[in-house]
Amino acid sequence: MDADNLEGVKTMSNREDDANVVLYLLAGVGLGAIIGAAAGLLFAPKPGSELRADIGDKFKELKGKTSEWVAEQRTKRSGAPEELGV
Repeated sequence: MDADNLEGVKTMSNREDDANVVLYLLAGVGLGAIIGAAAGLLFAPKPGSELRADIGDKFKELKGKTSEWVAEQRTKRSGAPEELGV
C-alpha cells in the first residue's frame, strides 16, 4: 500500500468518526429535550386528565417530527452511492 492510498483510508476514517460524533451529539440533545419536556409536564400544576392529554399531544408531535426527520435522512442517504460513484 502506498502513501496516497493510506492517506485516503485515514481521510475516510476521519469522516466516519466525524459523522458518528455528530450523530451522538444530536442523539444526546434529543434525549435531553425529551427528558426536559417530560419533567416540565410532570411538575406542572395540572389535573391528571389535562396532563395525560398534554403528554399525548406532545408524543404525537414528537412522533411526527421524528418521522419527518427519518424520511429526510433516508432521502439524503439514498443519493450517497451515486455521489461516491458506486
